Amino acid sequence: MIMQTVGLHDRLVFEPHRKGIIISCDTPGLPVGPENLVYKAALLLQEYTGQAKGAIINLNKNIPLEAGLAGGSADAAATLKGLNNLWKLNLHFSELLSLGERLGADVPFCLTGGTVLARGKGEILLPLKLLPDFGVVLIKPPFGVSTGRIYQQYDLTGGGTRPDTKGMLEAIENKSLSGIGSLLSNVLEETTAYLYPQIKSLKQALVREGAVGAAMSGSGPTFFGLCENGIEADNIARNLILPPGWLKIVTSVENG
Repeated sequence: MIMQTVGLHDRLVFEPHRKGIIISCDTPGLPVGPENLVYKAALLLQEYTGQAKGAIINLNKNIPLEAGLAGGSADAAATLKGLNNLWKLNLHFSELLSLGERLGADVPFCLTGGTVLARGKGEILLPLKLLPDFGVVLIKPPFGVSTGRIYQQYDLTGGGTRPDTKGMLEAIENKSLSGIGSLLSNVLEETTAYLYPQIKSLKQALVREGAVGAAMSGSGPTFFGLCENGIEADNIARNLILPPGWLKIVTSVENG
């Protein structure tokens, strides 16, 4: 599949600590113990290097939880990079990629960023030509979904139409927003919409308001719409009428 980073991001601050991993987070209900990917990344790094020192990690969440936006994977990637610097481990980037693969399929991409063709389980990454700063509108319903449940249902029923990856690669090479928009596809979209019918109209709503193309992100339930620039993204978000509790987030393609 083809993966792309956007400007929406969490913020992690790393401080030295004599021993142990302590995580604080500004989002109520988010586990900060061993089940948290940030904690798992820190522990894995300690085990891999034999590092005895600890760290205090302050996590400021902006990426919605259970949104299909790889927020946890991005935080794990940031932890690998941040603690590699804090503890002066001097690990090579290839080592961080290998550790990231052990944490989750999306973590290697989150370490790499940009525009990437991902193969295998997500660990084989081919960088593509970087895209312009297209505007992006995200719509997140007031509920999350279980990725495991989505894949289980997908295995039972099968998914939608397979993406035209070759065509998408050509559109990216040409930096054609119209071509990219017309070829957006996610095989999990039909499955998630079957389980959560509330999201069925989101793609049409984004396109109706002016997005060049739209699709579901990951296993959902968030949908994204692509547009020419940030001004267009702001206009689309402003005109979208959504039920109470639904999030509208304006961001952009991010290659830094």
